[in-house]
Amino acid sequence: MRYQLYYWPNIQGRGEYVRLALEDAGASYDDEARHGTGMSAMMRMMDEKRGTPPFAPPFLKAGKLVIGQTANILLYLGARHQLAPKTEAGRLWVHQLQLTVTDLVLEVHDSHHPLGPTLYYEDQRAPAKRRSEEFWKERVPKYLGYFERLVRANGGAYVTGRRISYVDLSLFQIVAGLRYAFPKRMQAFEPEIPRLVELHDRVAVRPNIKAYLASDRRIPFNEEGIFRRYKALDL
Repeated sequence: MRYQLYYWPNIQGRGEYVRLALEDAGASYDDEARHGTGMSAMMRMMDEKRGTPPFAPPFLKAGKLVIGQTANILLYLGARHQLAPKTEAGRLWVHQLQLTVTDLVLEVHDSHHPLGPTLYYEDQRAPAKRRSEEFWKERVPKYLGYFERLVRANGGAYVTGRRISYVDLSLFQIVAGLRYAFPKRMQAFEPEIPRLVELHDRVAVRPNIKAYLASDRRIPFNEEGIFRRYKALDL
């Protein structure tokens, strides 16, 4: 099957978690909105009045299926591309972890846009500074400390043990994104999460991921996505 991924064409955003899974699996897919009339097709699909239209990208077309929400897409792909455990309990566990990553991604975004996405960063500098301080003092240790404990407790190369899952690919993106957005804070914090750093490095050298990161399919981090670098927030 050749998949069609629909997401905004100029940012990594939430679509990147899906791209990483597709790339690691060696799946055939088209990043539709980055080519031709794909952007207009994406908007039309969201405006459909019948059926099961997606609320927002990312969404994935797999045959006749249209699947929305990042964690939901990964639940589907994981079972079909050996990126999730075979048991129902294992699949639900990895899905639960991905939903936790989803919560973290929202908090990352809110660190620079605490008053909402409709306002520019320049309109909320002071609240963003306060939110970033709280984010790094309370939230980052809680989230990353949790995943660090899981990797350590399972005694393997990845969160669930020896086999990679899509949540490991998502944690790679979290570490890479925080390094981009908060290089100073992340450098100081990384000694607290050595297993997650090792996981990031292990994912980065997987053949398909390494090739993807070196290709033009990997959109660079920028100040329009979720992970944004503002010097005033990285003290």
